[in-house]
Amino acid sequence: MDVQEDNRTRWYNIRLKPEEYKLLDGRFKKTQFRKLSEYMRSLLLEKPVTVTYRDKAMDDVLEEMILLRQELNAIGNNLNQAMRSINSAHGNADTRLWSNLLTVLNIKLEPSINQIKERMNQYADIWSQKLKAGKA
Repeated sequence: MDVQEDNRTRWYNIRLKPEEYKLLDGRFKKTQFRKLSEYMRSLLLEKPVTVTYRDKAMDDVLEEMILLRQELNAIGNNLNQAMRSINSAHGNADTRLWSNLLTVLNIKLEPSINQIKERMNQYADIWSQKLKAGKA
């Protein structure tokens, strides 16, 4: 009976210039492989190599969206606090005062909310353009 071994017993050594190594290493880091030897074997044996691609522009968009979400959360917290204060003063003379304060707060927040909505719509347009370009 002949037993086949799955162990790799043969070595294949190459020498690279620093620029060549830097290029290969950069490409390797963009792949799903954990070991450089796996990546090199796939290249040499012409197996498929999956490369991940990160769009820097989209990273900037996601970062901006995170900041916008934080701003919306802060606005929501402020409104909730104001409403709690109004509800606790229900029936008192302070109710009218709190109602007026909430109106002023709403007037000040309205432009920020509209700006956030406008930015989100712009980003949605950018994403939809990229999706359309990717499908074409």
